[in-house]
Amino acid sequence: MQALRAIVLAAAAVALAGCANTGVGAGLSIPVGPVSVGIGGGTGGLSVGVGTGVGPVGVGVGVNQGGVVSGGVGVGASVPVGNGPVSAGVGVGTGTVLYDPNAKR
Repeated sequence: MQALRAIVLAAAAVALAGCANTGVGAGLSIPVGPVSVGIGGGTGGLSVGVGTGVGPVGVGVGVNQGGVVSGGVGVGASVPVGNGPVSAGVGVGTGTVLYDPNAKR
């Protein structure tokens, strides 16, 4: 399973590497099985999402307060908050818009 996650992360990093959007953010996440569900804020505003990672590299999908769905890949660090499964972290990454409800079609 770890090898599959590493392959997915590498593929996502290659796919998103050419995107021009970069940002910095911070958030809180709670692990739920192999993924983390979180809320965060950063240069793109507030968002909620789900992500996974191996080591300091992670990928995720989130939606912001305007309904824009984005996918991203990044590197970061987190620390546990208290003795529970909650952690707080910061990271730097790149992302792309997957769906924008306000985009002209």
